[in-house]
Amino acid sequence: MVTGRLRVLLVKLHLYIGLWLGLLFVLLGLTGTVLSWRHEIDAALNPELLVASESVTLPLRADTVQQVVARLKADPQYGKPRMLMLPVSERDVFIAWYHVKEPGTGSVVPGRSRQVMVDPATLAIKGERVWGEPGLSRPLLMPTLFHLHHYLLAGDTGKTVAGVGGMLLLFTVLAGIALWWPKLKARAIVQAFRITHGGSWWRLNYSLHRAGGILAAPVLATIAFSGWYLNLPKWVTPLVGSVMTVTAPARPASTPPYEGAMPMGVQQAVTAAQALYPQAIVSRVSFPRQPTDAYEIRLRQPGEVRQGSGATRLWLDAYTGARLGVRDPLAAPAGDTVLNWMYPLHTGEAFGMPGRIFISAFGLAPLLFALTGVLIWWKRQRGHRRHLKKTEQRQAARR
Repeated sequence: MVTGRLRVLLVKLHLYIGLWLGLLFVLLGLTGTVLSWRHEIDAALNPELLVASESVTLPLRADTVQQVVARLKADPQYGKPRMLMLPVSERDVFIAWYHVKEPGTGSVVPGRSRQVMVDPATLAIKGERVWGEPGLSRPLLMPTLFHLHHYLLAGDTGKTVAGVGGMLLLFTVLAGIALWWPKLKARAIVQAFRITHGGSWWRLNYSLHRAGGILAAPVLATIAFSGWYLNLPKWVTPLVGSVMTVTAPARPASTPPYEGAMPMGVQQAVTAAQALYPQAIVSRVSFPRQPTDAYEIRLRQPGEVRQGSGATRLWLDAYTGARLGVRDPLAAPAGDTVLNWMYPLHTGEAFGMPGRIFISAFGLAPLLFALTGVLIWWKRQRGHRRHLKKTEQRQAARR
């Protein structure tokens, strides 16, 4: 049990982080609840954009990917995309990503991407939207909630604020655990886990905050730490790397065989990736833009904890198809494995549908603890004011 000055310090840390950042925690929790079902809600709101006209067989053939890219390149409205997301379920569509540029200067607009959807069954253009553009229309609603949760609709500044918020949430959870820690006696331990009314709503509120908080603490700490990492990986990766092996970041480069050489087509790149990982689904292709750029292929292997697009990353020489580098989550060192688990833990998908349902419901926890915490603070402030008033009255009576 923590006592003395350390307890006073922890109480103030727990209190003021909660008061100053409580609304931020509630916002992140509520938006996270909705985003646990982002893809399903987005598809339900926008079937004309995000649902294929008929089911397709996975994995897709490499020549189908080539046909989609050729279809886009042949249309002057689109051209070659910078990235192409492939269907990872039977009714998904292709999503081609393009930079959004300023009309006059041609400079890239930060935080905005043009998404063009292509039906995998018919190769027809289904429509488009601007990812990162805030709005409440059906096409923009879920992207807006994503950017509110991840960037606070404020670009990199908001991303940093949200990341620091995750770090401070972790600190206040750890402080709360220390403040909750009871004496090592059976009665004290049992009492510390009890949520009781005892004839008093204030006692119920306090015990709910204290006992409910310790029960929620492991999940809250996990969400806080993973959110901190997902927004500020450059802060967290060195911490993990100090105790575990983390692969150093690298950007493999292609070697042009001669000046002016043209890179191979996407069909050859996808074929090479499928040959290296025959059981995997290719989920994303990033195209080379410069002569020394490599193809970056994202895949999902059977057994990966990351669902959707997976976490396997493969770099191929843009001219020969040779493997230049790979990040394989199934053969990763301990530190990489910890970091690979951050997103699936944050979204709950690490534990399948039950995990997603749990995390979705748990998004209400910051609201619960913000309300009970404010009520505890308000009651103590009211008691403190009564104490000061009585002290003043006693001093006045002595005069």
